[in-house]
Amino acid sequence: MAKVSIYLNFAGNTEEAFNFYKSVFKTEFASPIMKMKDAPPQPGMPQLSEKEANAVMHVALPILAGTLIMGTDMLESMGHKLVIGNNTTISLETDSREETDRLFNELSKGSSDIAPMTDMFWGYWGCCLDRFGIRWMFNFPKQEYKQ
Repeated sequence: MAKVSIYLNFAGNTEEAFNFYKSVFKTEFASPIMKMKDAPPQPGMPQLSEKEANAVMHVALPILAGTLIMGTDMLESMGHKLVIGNNTTISLETDSREETDRLFNELSKGSSDIAPMTDMFWGYWGCCLDRFGIRWMFNFPKQEYKQ
């Protein structure tokens, strides 16, 4: 079933922030926290320091009314720099690859800062900053990565 989540980016303190949110909302993580070192090696991926390897790659926490907040630590070694404006993203998880492409194609018209739709180890993914300055993430996850 399609769903919308809010994706939050942090500068190295994702786990601390999400443990705080967990205590506030009195819920449990949707799945175990995934660290950068847990991801399968990807072509062109730089060697991570011990600190970066232990950074959060993905965490998801239900808050209210079926809404999930998700988060990650941004790594400057991978070309990511956290600034106000790229710290919050609307994440769309669709029911089909075709719907993912349709939404991406529509929302990315006239957009900037585009990460084209690409097959990743967890599924089909892309991102854009629309022409109004809103960041959108698109996911059609593989079955084993569905939240």
